[in-house]
Amino acid sequence: MRFANVREIARSILSAALWQYFILPIVSSSTNRVLDLQSSNAQTPLFRKVREVARVCQGRSGRALVVGGWVRDALLGLSPKDADVEVYGMQPEELRRALQKLGRVGCVGESFRVYKLTWHEDNLRYELDVSIPRRDRKTGDGHKGFEIEGDPFASVEDAARRRDFTLNAILCDPLSGEILDPFGGQRDLEKRTLRAVDATHFGEDSLRVLRAMQFGARFDLEVDEQTTAICRAIDLRDLPRERVWGEWEKLLLNAEHPSRGLLVAQELRVLEQLHPYLETALQRRGDLLCAALDKAAIEKNVLDKPRQIALMLATIGSFLGWKSTRQFLDDLNIHTLDGYDIRKNVILLVGERKRARDWFRREECGNRVLDKEFRWLSARVQPRMVGHLNRSRGDIEAAEWFWNRVRELGVEDEPPASLLMGRHLLEMGLKPGPQIGQVTQTVYAAQLAGDVSTLDEARECAHRVLERMEETR
Repeated sequence: MRFANVREIARSILSAALWQYFILPIVSSSTNRVLDLQSSNAQTPLFRKVREVARVCQGRSGRALVVGGWVRDALLGLSPKDADVEVYGMQPEELRRALQKLGRVGCVGESFRVYKLTWHEDNLRYELDVSIPRRDRKTGDGHKGFEIEGDPFASVEDAARRRDFTLNAILCDPLSGEILDPFGGQRDLEKRTLRAVDATHFGEDSLRVLRAMQFGARFDLEVDEQTTAICRAIDLRDLPRERVWGEWEKLLLNAEHPSRGLLVAQELRVLEQLHPYLETALQRRGDLLCAALDKAAIEKNVLDKPRQIALMLATIGSFLGWKSTRQFLDDLNIHTLDGYDIRKNVILLVGERKRARDWFRREECGNRVLDKEFRWLSARVQPRMVGHLNRSRGDIEAAEWFWNRVRELGVEDEPPASLLMGRHLLEMGLKPGPQIGQVTQTVYAAQLAGDVSTLDEARECAHRVLERMEETR
């Protein structure tokens, strides 16, 4: 056992030496350009911490490289929100001790060691993922059938090979700005091409097909022929609904032209496998659906996140009908977010998809839409959302007319507050019980209809309701 331990130590020392003096220089020679470390992206608290990590690792004969999305977004001129760092040439425990000098450190994964470095700056909490290089080994079916192993002395190329697309396999040295691009990701970015890093291993993870869908939308990319062929051959039925929704959410919320993602999904046979009703809708009215979805992507910008999701899904649903919309929501496992019932409101919005246009036409024909109709509508669904949906569908004039009416009535966001409350009925001598709810609902209906406009009138209406209840007993 002692001899075995000595051999392991010797092997580690030899690997470190090979990595430090032979592998790194070879990989570094593939650099195509240098990232501007004076840019605004390099001056954020997140990237400043990345550089601190790099300096600490450098002092211990390691090298920290920014990987994946941060480099991709910076090269595209975007503002990266997150960063991942891979540290080469350091054992996990040594890396952890180094990171503990820079903030609080948590660990995910026993075999591959991803360290969560958290810290506070200007009363804000930041988090950075720092890991050692990893290798994937397929051990079973599905997107989870992998064994992941950490190897601090792996080559940059071997570690990058586990990534999905070449644009996510670009690395950057945060101290020098040097870019390492072993698979030509920069060239593919310039050509707006989405290409698999490794054709042999890409198809082992079915989730990558949906990532192709949302990347195509977010970055306006064409999937290359070989990657398209691989994606079409992958069975997507192993994917859990929450993972499917995770990719759809990025497509709908982060893409300037989300319709591009629908077309990529159609091309890769994602819709054929997971959402056949959406495939049918695209075949029948694809141009109209795509135009509406892209308009909704603009309309959503004034809404909070739950309502953004509701508007985007309702826009798609307005081309599907109620039955398929419900199936779509089931397939995505969408329910409530931050107290807002997305599922319920999407279904309601789909039901009201023509409301503004139909009412506008009524007025044009001389048949005035009554105030109470707007109040009744506001009690079912938020009129503001109805207006956004109608604008997305291209009914601009009708939506403007609709918006002016609901704003005049003060019901653009919610229905009128009930004049009669339960406490008023208790003051009138009514005992606690279900009758209170029945009376308040009946009086509120009269209020929406315009028959009640003051609290005194509400009380009088309640007396009449109670009298009728007594007569029918």
